[in-house]
Amino acid sequence: MSFLKKIFSKEKKETLDKGLEKSKTSFFDKLGKSVAGRSTVDAAVLDDLEDVLISSDVGVATTVKIIDRIEARVAKNKYLGTSELDQILREEIAGLMSEVNHGDATEFTIPETEGPYVIMIVGVNGVGKTTTIGKLAYQFKKAGKKVVLGAGDTFRAAAVEQLDIWAQRAGVEIVKQAMGSDPASVAFDTLQSAVAQNADVVLLDTAGRLHNKVNLMNELSKVKRVMQKIIPNAPHDVMLVLDGSTGQNAFEQAKQFTATTEVTSLAITKLDGTAKGGVVIGISDQFQIPVRYIGVGEGVEDLQVFNKAEFVDSFFN
Repeated sequence: MSFLKKIFSKEKKETLDKGLEKSKTSFFDKLGKSVAGRSTVDAAVLDDLEDVLISSDVGVATTVKIIDRIEARVAKNKYLGTSELDQILREEIAGLMSEVNHGDATEFTIPETEGPYVIMIVGVNGVGKTTTIGKLAYQFKKAGKKVVLGAGDTFRAAAVEQLDIWAQRAGVEIVKQAMGSDPASVAFDTLQSAVAQNADVVLLDTAGRLHNKVNLMNELSKVKRVMQKIIPNAPHDVMLVLDGSTGQNAFEQAKQFTATTEVTSLAITKLDGTAKGGVVIGISDQFQIPVRYIGVGEGVEDLQVFNKAEFVDSFFN
């Protein structure tokens, strides 16, 4: 299957394999127990498989799609054995994800724009938002881009300082103001600075208070309006950061944010420390929003572009 052709470097692939190890082990342990002592894929096996997928945080809607696909194969090939189930699952999940119109990237790139490409990063506190910005800054700088960070989360204690440390580590510029400053003012200054420096990429942090607070969403709208005074099409990307280790709560956050602000991409973090990596399959399928990056470790190199072919390969190998 050409979809599963390996395209990552050996080092990146090993990092991805290691990052998904807990999810993979948990999934196949559950799967093994559900088919123990059974020889053919029948209705009872499919019921148990449904439970395995849902308990692995793939999500109900995506699980139903996968089960429907396997049921169609069982109907066509009357005597599919449970020994073939791993391969069948791999093929059907790969097939499902191949229909998603994203997840083909292999490198940290940005579209061509006139002036700086502006990414506004949103998400609740604790999901790894600031760390993701720092790692992105490092990767874009490594790719030869001039990067400017905007410390727009002026409400959380130490958020500005944390981003400042990442800016120093990545060797990029940062625009910041005092704690409690107006985030829109920070955004304005950041874009002014980026234009003056002829920067390639702007990464703007935003306040990470609860996603269901109306005033936060109003604040994000204000930040957008102010940025457009400097760069008319800004932001070019509104990236929602989700903590993969929270499983179904990540789905809920995605629903809330996409309902109240225009999210155009996703980054899913902390997959290395959890058995809930199946959430990437469900979110990739259910939200017609590109999963752009996944976090599979704490190191600066452990933020990877999401490539659906490599993800499926690592999950099933």
